[in-house]
Amino acid sequence: MELKLERPLVVFDIESTGVNPMRDRIVELAVLKIMPDGTSQSTVRRVNPEMPIPPGATAVHGISDADVADKPPFSVIAANFARYLDDCDLGGYNLLNFDVPLLQAEFQRAAVPFSLEGRQIIDVFNIFCKLYPRTLTAAYRFFCGKDLDDAHSAAADTQATWEVLLGQLARHPELPRDVTALAEFSEMIDPDGVDRTRRFKWQGDEVVVNFGKNAGRPLKEIAEQDPGFLRWIIRSDFPADVKQVAADALVGKFPVRKA
Repeated sequence: MELKLERPLVVFDIESTGVNPMRDRIVELAVLKIMPDGTSQSTVRRVNPEMPIPPGATAVHGISDADVADKPPFSVIAANFARYLDDCDLGGYNLLNFDVPLLQAEFQRAAVPFSLEGRQIIDVFNIFCKLYPRTLTAAYRFFCGKDLDDAHSAAADTQATWEVLLGQLARHPELPRDVTALAEFSEMIDPDGVDRTRRFKWQGDEVVVNFGKNAGRPLKEIAEQDPGFLRWIIRSDFPADVKQVAADALVGKFPVRKA
């Protein structure tokens, strides 16, 4: 192998009910265990998250409530999985930001000890970002074949951004050629987001708060029991669409999910 291992490396990936590692749950866990001698073993397990899987999450990974209805919850497999990870290093894609925190939260809920102490963690996403920086200077070099002189000068950055866009269109014929479609393509929208900044999001057919101490609480419950929180949103420095959701909720008007 190109990579020298002193002990097993477990590369894993999680599919979940959402993108909040502190609140969302595992629905599928795929594991590839590579031994120091180069042999490997792999397994995939689906897990009952004990909560509804939002349609937006299903649209991403294709796993529905029915697919996991007869599967065990993570608490049932937690102890065995923790033993499986004993004396192993970990690897994955964006696992430091998502998979590891979610896994730690699941172990904590299951009351099964799991520590990262002494483990090496290889995050392939971070390696990718360091090898291929997502700066304007790097994009200019990649798409235009030139070095960006006077970077961070507003005039130079503006011209370079335009040239990078033209370079992207030239290199990728699959990109839309009209402004409306290209704008839609450039937006990173969470299908479960109610507003653009995802301060509120859908959980099934119900809107929940997606930040702060009230994360996960239904909007209707907050409107009834803690309207001061919504008034605080309206008074504070939140985007207009977030304030509108809060204002509507105060008068009993709630978002309706489109089919």
